[in-house]
Amino acid sequence: MSFASPLFLWFFMPFVLAAVLIAPRSWRNGIIAVASLVFYASAAGADTWLLLTTMVVNFLAGPWLEPDQWDRNRPFRRQLLFGVIAFDLTVLVIWKYAGFATEQLAALARMFGGDFPVTHLLLPIGISFYTFHHISYVVDVYRGERLAARNPVSFVTYIAMFPQLIAGPIVRYREIADQLPQQRSHRLDDIAAGFPRFALGMCKKAIIADTLAPFVTACFNTPDDEMTFAIAWMGAIAYTLQLYFDFSGYSDMAIGLGRMLGFRLPENFARPYSSVTITEFWRRWHMSLSRWFRDYVYIPLGGNRHGAAKTYRNLCIVFVLTGFWHGANWTFLVWGMFHGALLIIERGFHLEDAPVRRGARIARRALTMLLVMIGWIYFRADDLPSALNMVGHMFLPDFNGLTDITLSALTNQRLVVMLLALAILFLPAQPVTGPLLESSRSTPATVLRVSVMTAGLAYAAILIASGTFSPFLYNQF
Repeated sequence: MSFASPLFLWFFMPFVLAAVLIAPRSWRNGIIAVASLVFYASAAGADTWLLLTTMVVNFLAGPWLEPDQWDRNRPFRRQLLFGVIAFDLTVLVIWKYAGFATEQLAALARMFGGDFPVTHLLLPIGISFYTFHHISYVVDVYRGERLAARNPVSFVTYIAMFPQLIAGPIVRYREIADQLPQQRSHRLDDIAAGFPRFALGMCKKAIIADTLAPFVTACFNTPDDEMTFAIAWMGAIAYTLQLYFDFSGYSDMAIGLGRMLGFRLPENFARPYSSVTITEFWRRWHMSLSRWFRDYVYIPLGGNRHGAAKTYRNLCIVFVLTGFWHGANWTFLVWGMFHGALLIIERGFHLEDAPVRRGARIARRALTMLLVMIGWIYFRADDLPSALNMVGHMFLPDFNGLTDITLSALTNQRLVVMLLALAILFLPAQPVTGPLLESSRSTPATVLRVSVMTAGLAYAAILIASGTFSPFLYNQF
């Protein structure tokens, strides 16, 4: 079940919101927990048992991880913490990376005339996200930042909450623990604030991302010997826009849904394409993932506290993990290493936080955008040779245009949408539309809210009803 499907929009979501609104306040978490498991089971099927098993293990471990007044049981707690994290990561590695690992071993075996069986497991939807939620829970409890959940319903609500279960935002336990027991009294206000945010996300997804998707597919599916300068650039630009509007649209819908249910989920995007450095880009793109790796990997490794060499090592580790977290493919590893190398270069030349003169800002922003687009080609391509071929054609001008297939995929409607979507590249860094739309009571925000809820939402609903929606891109991670 997708947020952008008729079943969700016209049946599941209204039913859950009505139940939360009408039922006693103390029933909220129970309603959300049951609805979330139903939502997940509708997509994951038999793999739901994996989510339930990991929830049971982490929930039972929680109280034993809490430090007491004198922390006399610290050695036991540390061992238990490592054991639970190892369990969570083992589940993730087996189901997400077994196929990739056995493929590499099989290729190595063939080099020496041998054979090795390849194992392919069906990737459970959302496993990367709920694994990170579990790790956040046990680490925050171990550190004493929050008490462990004693109520299993509250714990299921945190881990399986359907707005963020499939593709984030990645909610750290300490960000939501204090909201779980609170029974908010202003439920109509929450719905009024959250629905425009949800509508904005649906417009991004249905009107822009899904419209561009066929053209992106046509460009990236172009055979290597037919790739041209025009296809490489048009494909890179179109995918840069599609990915942003698809993923930020999902995040807006998730944050809006969470607000309608009485929760304030963390922001995930803040105009990332307005960045003037790659460092700033990662402070604005998929912010919940950046914060997770910062708090649970980068800082525990030492962060930037022990000299330049160890800082660069820590950045390399983080971005290798970031790349592989997105998928079991060498293309994701190269994408992560590419961004890690750029961050190291910026830090080495002290560019990450250096003030940028107004005259140089446009050039720095254009350079950052170019580097991000090059990275997205590796992120989207099926394999490394295809990515290298496409990047090579971006810097080798020729006199060939679009092929017949790509030209037929670029309809007038898609061209207009692409040109309008390009405005995002020229908008200032502030204000960010999503939070402004949700919280501000100013006249411009009210006009924007009403506009989105009328024209934009109505058109998006028509597109979804016609069956043009597609799965969110981050569902595959």
